[in-house]
Amino acid sequence: MKILKTLTLRGPNYWSIRHKRLIVVRLDLADLSDRPSDTIPGFYGGLVEALPSLESHFCSPGCVGGFLSRVREGTMMGHIMEHVALELQVLAGMEVGFGRTRETAEPGVYQVVFQYCHEEAGRYAARAAFRLCESIVATGHYSQAELEKDLADLREIKADSALGPSTGALVQAAEQRSIPAMPLVSRGMIQLGYGKYQRRIQASLTSCSSLLGVELAGDKDSTKQLLDQAGVPVPQGALIHSLAELTESIEAIGGYPIVIKPLNGNHGRGITLDIQSWGEAEKAYDVARKVCKEIIVEKFYTGSDHRILVVNGRVIAVAERLPAHVVGNGKDSVADLVAMENRNPRRGKGHDNVLTQLPLDEATDAILSRQNCDRGTILKEGEVCYLRSTANLSTGGIAVDRTDDIHPDTVWMAQRVAALIGLDVAGIDLVTPDITKPVGAVGGVVVEVNAAPGLRMHFAPSEGIARNVAAPIIEMLFPSGTPTRIPIVAVTGTNGKTTTTRLIAHIFRQVHDNVGLTTTDGIYINDHLIDKGDNTGPLSAQVVLQDPTVDIAVLESARVEFCRSGLAFDTCDVGVVLNVAADHLGLGDINTIDEMARVKAVIAEAVDPDGVAILNADDERVAAMADRVRGQVAYFSMNPENPIVLDHVQRGGVAAVYDKGYLTIWQQDWVHRIAPAKQLPVTMAGKAPFMIANALAASLAAFVQGVEIDAIQAALLSFRASAEQTPGRMNLFNLGKYHALVDYAHNPAGYEAVGGFVKNWVGPTVGVIGGPGDRRDCDLIELGQISAGIFDQIVIKEDFDKRGRELGEVATVITEGVTLGNPKLTPQVILDEIEAINQALDNGPEGGLVVIFPESVTRAIDLINARNPLPEVAFEAIEPKPGRKRRQTSGAERNGKRPQAVESVTV
Repeated sequence: MKILKTLTLRGPNYWSIRHKRLIVVRLDLADLSDRPSDTIPGFYGGLVEALPSLESHFCSPGCVGGFLSRVREGTMMGHIMEHVALELQVLAGMEVGFGRTRETAEPGVYQVVFQYCHEEAGRYAARAAFRLCESIVATGHYSQAELEKDLADLREIKADSALGPSTGALVQAAEQRSIPAMPLVSRGMIQLGYGKYQRRIQASLTSCSSLLGVELAGDKDSTKQLLDQAGVPVPQGALIHSLAELTESIEAIGGYPIVIKPLNGNHGRGITLDIQSWGEAEKAYDVARKVCKEIIVEKFYTGSDHRILVVNGRVIAVAERLPAHVVGNGKDSVADLVAMENRNPRRGKGHDNVLTQLPLDEATDAILSRQNCDRGTILKEGEVCYLRSTANLSTGGIAVDRTDDIHPDTVWMAQRVAALIGLDVAGIDLVTPDITKPVGAVGGVVVEVNAAPGLRMHFAPSEGIARNVAAPIIEMLFPSGTPTRIPIVAVTGTNGKTTTTRLIAHIFRQVHDNVGLTTTDGIYINDHLIDKGDNTGPLSAQVVLQDPTVDIAVLESARVEFCRSGLAFDTCDVGVVLNVAADHLGLGDINTIDEMARVKAVIAEAVDPDGVAILNADDERVAAMADRVRGQVAYFSMNPENPIVLDHVQRGGVAAVYDKGYLTIWQQDWVHRIAPAKQLPVTMAGKAPFMIANALAASLAAFVQGVEIDAIQAALLSFRASAEQTPGRMNLFNLGKYHALVDYAHNPAGYEAVGGFVKNWVGPTVGVIGGPGDRRDCDLIELGQISAGIFDQIVIKEDFDKRGRELGEVATVITEGVTLGNPKLTPQVILDEIEAINQALDNGPEGGLVVIFPESVTRAIDLINARNPLPEVAFEAIEPKPGRKRRQTSGAERNGKRPQAVESVTV
């Protein structure tokens, strides 16, 4: 048995739209390929012994014990590994449950798919599950020590990978409102929302937080001075820079007890409370100096430590904080009591759990010494012994909710303090003997104001009511009713994706300031190229979605994204599926056109319930995707008599059709004429039917997003299939004696589409053809056959990247196809692409057309431009005329008939 490949999916994907985080393992069962579990001696018993909790897995029987019954009766090892990987994660504290296992076309090779919470943990679980299954096959058992090591590693990975408690709570609150969250690459920041509507958080710091406020809160002395001047009760104290100043400052505040703390400390670092002597003061000074050279000396005030959380000017929650401590039972030592409490399942390392484990270190020893005890002291029944002087949760403290107890005057004061410092989210530390009474009446003081306060003590207090403090922060960032996402238009299909994507973006440029675009040519914001190259994956989409200037995202989406990584977004507003044809078959375990259709359907399935899927009604596989769509469906068709379109429109739907030479939108009883196809440059004077189809899809995508017909028309009239706007997509060059056409078609359907234009050419035609080496022989033969039916002359070349083929092998197979298509046509074989292109251009026939299907579009265009092509004459613009509404007809008149030629916009 061998793991061949492991993929990590991070968004909606081929296997599931809902379960975005999946590990996909390509597993070769090798000698186990014909050995189901019931034929492996001792396997069932060894598996149950190692993981008895697998009893809870339902599997296909749909009941407790269902999976184990499958193992007992006989199932393949890939299926077992799926369930083991899930169970290992569950035992390590990660809630997962989705999985799939499918055999590939390669005998004995399986795709094992399972859910993960944390990426590294998921990949580790795959390896651990493999080891466990392999060990039980070989020896009949998996050692308990190995299993415990696996689970310990998974727990550690979980702890290292998890968001901090404050960040996690905010992300969860955002997701409950369907606000997308994505991590940014630096400083632990999280982006909430997309594009121009985004906000950012770093724990409880937000993009609304004032830099001045955060800086001021970090300077404890300046904060105290400002609050004191405003009449807020604060501790008496002084800022010192040397030990020599310490005596004078202690005398100035009236002597002991005192507090010594660093000027810019946080999380209780360097703070010593209730100092009663000069010796203690010297030690505390040294501790504080390790954090900061500037030291604050303050009067120590008796009372309970409270944290008041203020969000957007309102008190949201109050917690009383108690330092880490143990309570005696009359028989166990302090060290034993600490060990007992740390076994409490509510306590964990760092922020893993509701409570943090109690400390037992040098600082603890110092605190114990001040209480006249040590680690070995046996405390009396009920006696409290403190392990820390500060009440921070990060050092083992506990929090008790007091939100309902705070006095209204103190609420008002806290809200004023947050405003004085200038913080949108503030944690105000208040020491007071009684939170139920006004601060002034009981001698309470504000000891600190914190930017980025921790939220855990409020949403997961040790005692009292848990408060949803994350929701008010999200509401502050995104008030109810305000947008959180820019519109996303995703485009897929076998052919025409790049042209359609660019055309859609061009239309939206008429109505949006900044359009983000990803294509096989690069990432663009408007006309500005951000990154050149094939940028159809999720990382490229994230560049657009993370840009705070972008109004709308138009994203070309390729099959690799669906199968190898998942989409960069959870839903799209418009999903366009152009067509499905035989291309890339035999790669990535996608072997049939039906399987490829299932891949392309990911975009249709990802359409938001309030969004629209744009489907090709002329492609039966694409049209069938309507059943998978959660939102609305709109169709485009080159056939105005298409029954799917007619039925859809009669039911109140929207469609784009090529009708009587016009690109037309049908909407219930309205007919919107956009423009004659022959006057649109992208359609090559109406001679390129597949470009008309692309324009229909683009127009419909814009229309369902509310773009007016006039704007769509203007965009179509100004969009050209030029080397500048759409390199490699029907780029036509006038070389005087003849024309040259460059197109990146590389599959049979693409060749046929270009052939629809070539067959309309008046004059001799030459095709410079080739195919990628990783395509099947049958696909290459079909390329040759199709080419033989299109061109008068053919030059066969090969790509520089052979993709595993021998030199000349691809050309030989394509030649076979040409001969099958036209036995009378003898192709010229020139393997070097540059030489082949130059040969065809040097011998271009008078009035003819040389069509080049290159491996490198840039290289082919450069070769043509070196010959100084003539400028093309622009297509003539047309003026829109006033439209008129179509008369209403009865249901009986409409039934079974397409909308009549009465338009709302005419040209």
